[in-house]
Amino acid sequence: MRIAIDAMGGDHGVVPIIEGAVQAAKEFDLELVLVGDQDQLRSELDRLNCTDPRLTIRHAAQTVGMHESPTQVARKKRNSSIWVATSLVKSGEAEAVVSAGNTGATMVSAFFLLGAIKGVERPAIAATLPTLQGTAVMLDVGATVDCTAQQLYQFGIMGHEYGKHLLGKPTPRVGLLSIGQEDTKGNEVTKEAFRLLRKSSMNFIGNLEGRDVYSGAADVIVCDGFMGNVSLKISEGLAEAMKKMLMKEIVASRFGRLSFLILAGPLMRLRRRTDYAEFGGAPLLGVNGISMICHGRSSSKAIKNAIRRAQRLAEGGMIELIQHDIEGSLTQSLRDNPKLACE
Repeated sequence: MRIAIDAMGGDHGVVPIIEGAVQAAKEFDLELVLVGDQDQLRSELDRLNCTDPRLTIRHAAQTVGMHESPTQVARKKRNSSIWVATSLVKSGEAEAVVSAGNTGATMVSAFFLLGAIKGVERPAIAATLPTLQGTAVMLDVGATVDCTAQQLYQFGIMGHEYGKHLLGKPTPRVGLLSIGQEDTKGNEVTKEAFRLLRKSSMNFIGNLEGRDVYSGAADVIVCDGFMGNVSLKISEGLAEAMKKMLMKEIVASRFGRLSFLILAGPLMRLRRRTDYAEFGGAPLLGVNGISMICHGRSSSKAIKNAIRRAQRLAEGGMIELIQHDIEGSLTQSLRDNPKLACE
């Protein structure tokens, strides 16, 4: 199996990306195509004394900065690392693409080159979250900021199928993130999405409040990209602040330092459960191919795990299964709700 890596994306340059790719090639026996400036990539591989033939380089002269407009990729940067890497999936030279670069550029590249699944208006990023009952999927967390009710409904279908095939939950519980559990709560878009989801054949459990996200009340959490991204970033910030406050309290006293010896094991397990690097990346659902989006500040461990997740999606034919189920679900929805065909 061959996976394309956007080696120029990320906040910390090529170092963690190349290190993660080297680890992934060794641990998972994968062929990886590193896309980017060939001189920089070769120099980093030489620094790591890596001569693994499973790692090859595809030169791309341009890069996309984190603050650049995503639309510039399609217009002026078709020789950028993310565009070239995604092109490899389009041509069949790679089964998936992994990027820690500009999220908007990754989405634009996937949308233009791979195309959308029939019946899907907008793609969604599906992030895996730890909960008290295991894991849950939240979508969208940044791909589509302003959503219509129909698009939220489609996110529910995509999340439902993703939960079935990747999380192994036959009838995942789907919830809609809102400001209250009552079906009358939320703005007009949310209330209309509630009505569409309630009429569907999915296991829709109703509205969720923010405090329900990590309780495990739902397996799939549907929201627009603005709310999802803010929720995700707040959660990351809170987890980081809690870790720092806890360590400050531990080192503040002799008793705290002694108690750490007892609590070290559980604390380390908790850290692993809440560490984004353990999940690696989040797939962009709704496009005809596997496009894995990683955090901009991804470590080598996060890159390695993102590559592993992309491999699992490709090996299991997950995208094909999701495509088939989504198309079937949307077709049935149009039969049951003819008005949707006109929207």
